[in-house]
Amino acid sequence: MNAIATVKSRRIPKLSTYAGVVLAAMLGLFGMKAATPAAATLNPQPPVLPDDHNAGKKTDAKADVEKKRHWYQIGRASWYGDDFQGQKTASGEDFDENQLTCAHRSLPLGSLIRVTNLRNHKTVVVRVNDRGPMPESRVIDLSYAAARFLGFSSRGTAPVRLDLVNSKTELAQLSYPLTPAAVKP
Repeated sequence: MNAIATVKSRRIPKLSTYAGVVLAAMLGLFGMKAATPAAATLNPQPPVLPDDHNAGKKTDAKADVEKKRHWYQIGRASWYGDDFQGQKTASGEDFDENQLTCAHRSLPLGSLIRVTNLRNHKTVVVRVNDRGPMPESRVIDLSYAAARFLGFSSRGTAPVRLDLVNSKTELAQLSYPLTPAAVKP
């Protein structure tokens, strides 16, 4: 019995050891392939065109940035009406409180502006035909019709966002000349 006890028994590795080695080898093989980003394989780079293809195109980066800029302004709007009815505006035309017009300090006369009331999100497009507004705390003075359309004619002022309408697609979607929202009784 003593001799049997001193004989070292050979131990057979378990199946889980083999599975672990095989799994590690597979992860190593597939892991090397996973180093390539998936986006690179799904979205290949566009072909590089010869230099003569871009010969007629302007490639000025500054010009591209200027095209993408969009003018907007956020501030407080007020309106004016009866007291100025029939008086000359900065553009030379008579002021009509029932037209969708506005006064702005710096935008060129004749510009179209999309005005959005930030309280109720109503929007109207108005034409700049006058200078102002007089109070420094305001960014725009709207005609009575525009203020009524935006829903703040009884309140007097409202927070607004102004967006300059200048792209051809935006202009095409407008029906101009603009019709008055409602004639004041």
